[in-house]
Amino acid sequence: MYTSLVTGGAGFIGSHVARHCRDMGQRVVVLDDLSGGFKDHVPSGVDFVEGSVTDHKLINQLFEVYDFDYVYHLAAYAAEGLSHFIRRFNYTNNLIGSVNLINAAISHECKCFVFASSIAVYGANRLPMEERMIPRPEDPYGVSKYAVELDLKAAHEMFGLNYVVFRPHNVYGENQNIGDRYRNVIGIFMNQIMQGQPMTIFGDGSQTRAFSHIDDLAPHIARSVNVRSAYNEVINIGADRPYSVKQLAEVVACAFDVQPEIKFLPPRNEVQHVYASHEKARRLFGDGECVELQDGIMRMAKWARRVGARQSGSFENIEVRKNMPPSWNSALSTRAGLVAH
Repeated sequence: MYTSLVTGGAGFIGSHVARHCRDMGQRVVVLDDLSGGFKDHVPSGVDFVEGSVTDHKLINQLFEVYDFDYVYHLAAYAAEGLSHFIRRFNYTNNLIGSVNLINAAISHECKCFVFASSIAVYGANRLPMEERMIPRPEDPYGVSKYAVELDLKAAHEMFGLNYVVFRPHNVYGENQNIGDRYRNVIGIFMNQIMQGQPMTIFGDGSQTRAFSHIDDLAPHIARSVNVRSAYNEVINIGADRPYSVKQLAEVVACAFDVQPEIKFLPPRNEVQHVYASHEKARRLFGDGECVELQDGIMRMAKWARRVGARQSGSFENIEVRKNMPPSWNSALSTRAGLVAH
């Protein structure tokens, strides 16, 4: 039996990947600091350790005890827009934490290191975004993800550590932290509707994204360690069809059987249009049926109604306040609620 470490396994993508790994017959250990996840998201039948990837002593202890065959690194603070203002926090958690895991994986001769990067590494590249393009990340979150990709490549060339890098984008679905005010636009919309608030959109809502249901990627991430042709590759994964944020708001409102009430906020600095090519993923993992947006939103809405609206506090460790969106800055100043996508 192979033993796997899943970081972020109490969070969104990680909890689904952990479940699929368990179902594949792996012994699974979940590591999560519960900063954005919930213990009840951890699948049954796996070991749970509460802790952070930034704790290199804990990481080394876990590798000594379990001698992991595979690492699925899904822990991250994935708030692209906010990352400009929490640079030290971003690089500590998303880059240094990753390096702690890579060091341990090298030392213990891990068979494969699976890393959830992000489509944010591309920046405002031409469309569709393809793996052969030179990344040009425009925010610290994307920079940190691309730096880990480069480090994994260097670790492979120096030490023979095999890796698989996935670049998912705009993922949504059950177990998402709908109370997070800075990320996950679909969860934000659902949380606002359940609290009787208008849905908030930066700009006019014409920006487009290809929203990807969790079932479009979690199974592939889990089984990638068994696909040798995926080793040492970078792979876009997610949905193909882009929707505008305004269209998305209308779909979410329909799922809750309410009329869309939208509050438009001043635009913020973000890439206007994002969608990717998934030809490589199809070649490696086969043609699968993607979950249509309307169906995926209905499934997530059913789950969201069951768990109810959630409240998360403001991010209190802002390092730079200059040029913050006005709605964020005022809310932080008054410790009131705020929203982001």
